[in-house]
Amino acid sequence: MPSFDTVCEPNLVEVKNAVDNAAKEIGTRFDFKGTSAHVEIKDKEITLLGDAEFQLQQIEDILTGKLAKRSVDVRFLDKGTVQKVGGDKVKQVFTVRSGIESEQAKKIQRLIKDSKLKVQAAIQGDAVRVTGAKRDDLQAAMALIRKDMPDLPLSFNNFRD
Repeated sequence: MPSFDTVCEPNLVEVKNAVDNAAKEIGTRFDFKGTSAHVEIKDKEITLLGDAEFQLQQIEDILTGKLAKRSVDVRFLDKGTVQKVGGDKVKQVFTVRSGIESEQAKKIQRLIKDSKLKVQAAIQGDAVRVTGAKRDDLQAAMALIRKDMPDLPLSFNNFRD
């Protein structure tokens, strides 16, 4: 029986490369000379550090540009709140989203059930497996999920015939 998995997996190697490139650009830019502007990644958390919120916004723009150049979807990032650090410095933490949360998985499962397509959806850990009798039904389910879940950077893998 044909099936596929709906997953939410970023390419962590490309994310790390984009963060490294952003850090390199921040180190060489004239407007960041003599400031505490800094970006680093550690365990799926990207930390931005700067002197003011305006500077954090500039660092975020550089980071999103580098991510886009490396074909990493920016929707993988969960933006944290701006926190005051010692002195007059501020920091912001971005979490790299990986896996479909159970609430989102239930929403995908309900969407497929209500669509009246001849497919079934089953939640398996942090992925949703969709099975059906025909390949065309599975492709229609993919299109439906993409259309109705625009805020999630979903991909479909493990397609079996």
